[in-house]
Amino acid sequence: MRISELVEQKPYSVSFEVFPPKTQDTVESVTTAARKIADLDPVFMSVTYGAGGGTSDYTVAVAKDLQDNKGIPMMAHLTCITSDRARIRDQLQKLQDAGIRNILALRGDIPEGFEPTELHYRHAIELVKEIKAFDDSFCVAGACYPEAHPEAATEAEDIARLKEKVDAGLDFLVTQMFFDNAVFYSYMYRLREAGIQVPVHPGIMPIVNAAQVKRTLKLSGSQLPQRFRRIIDTFGNDPAAMRQAGIAYATDQIIDLFANGFRTVHVYSMNNPTVAAAIMDNLRDIIK
Repeated sequence: MRISELVEQKPYSVSFEVFPPKTQDTVESVTTAARKIADLDPVFMSVTYGAGGGTSDYTVAVAKDLQDNKGIPMMAHLTCITSDRARIRDQLQKLQDAGIRNILALRGDIPEGFEPTELHYRHAIELVKEIKAFDDSFCVAGACYPEAHPEAATEAEDIARLKEKVDAGLDFLVTQMFFDNAVFYSYMYRLREAGIQVPVHPGIMPIVNAAQVKRTLKLSGSQLPQRFRRIIDTFGNDPAAMRQAGIAYATDQIIDLFANGFRTVHVYSMNNPTVAAAIMDNLRDIIK
């Protein structure tokens, strides 16, 4: 089922992102974790696609396994920066053959030293157009950045480029993680002012240990509000307390988003079924 239609049937819902195994040796552990998250009955799940194709060989397999064996609607990430058009069309055919009807279209990070040729994609907008040309029945989502894409010269430029991507055929958007809902609400106002009217699914990452913080902020470009910095300062050296506080903080963000009219939240689970289960348990009387 197309995710854009599925979420409209739910008053409030949570989806989870998982990442596929990097090597054959990790297939069993990753599959087990992903299936445990699927058992929580999220509205849908997404499976990442490694930069440079690092985990891409497993993306379709994991998505198909969860959709076929757990009955969870799946969205496969598709990253284009290091792929030529033949490879992308091959991947689209594999998704089509596997019955995966939902794609998160991404440019991806540019590997150090990589120089794209005329055969490669340079922007996600090109990928969106390629997907729609291949099969217009795919439900296609795109990424957006409440604190602006790290490579954008200005926030206005970032939103203008996003508008082009939406106009190319996106059905909805999923945000990069953020830790301050006020930043997200301000961003939403600017998107609507720019004429971007597709649904936006806020992206939330539970920070459950202090070691996550530096890497998470580097990857996402997000900023930590002072409120959360105090939580890390207070509980960061106590793993159990930090885990509980991080889950509570993410839950609080989600509840606030629901209360402000956002019905579907996408949680970056880091393949951690225990954290995913704790969040769903906290929301058990809201998501029915």
